[in-house]
Amino acid sequence: MFDHVKFGVSDYTVSKLFFAKALAPLGVVVVSEGLPAYGVELCSPMGTVSLCLFQTDEKPAHLHLAFSAERREQVDAFYRAAMAAGGKDNGAPGLRSKYHANYYAAFVIGPDGHNLEAVCRETGPEPDDR
Repeated sequence: MFDHVKFGVSDYTVSKLFFAKALAPLGVVVVSEGLPAYGVELCSPMGTVSLCLFQTDEKPAHLHLAFSAERREQVDAFYRAAMAAGGKDNGAPGLRSKYHANYYAAFVIGPDGHNLEAVCRETGPEPDDR
């Protein structure tokens, strides 16, 4: 559905570093960058959908962004990387059967208060339901 999503951040350097680290386990890298007012584009190297961030003095509205993971291990790695990059826990990795029987996700609050999620809908060995 989307080609790209672009939103403003209050601290470009902090947000660029946070998203680059948190999304690395999902195969996302910086594919282009301009001045902070223009921003940075993050995408899978061969992907067609990107996330773009730019510096703004306007207070961004809170967002919920869900990133697709191919494997549950990537969701776990996203969570660990996002937490190590300064994110705040908003839901540890686990099954969320209230959404879907195989909905395995983790939630982290990013630098500007956005709810960031990594989700895998594939079956896996985890029997617990968090």
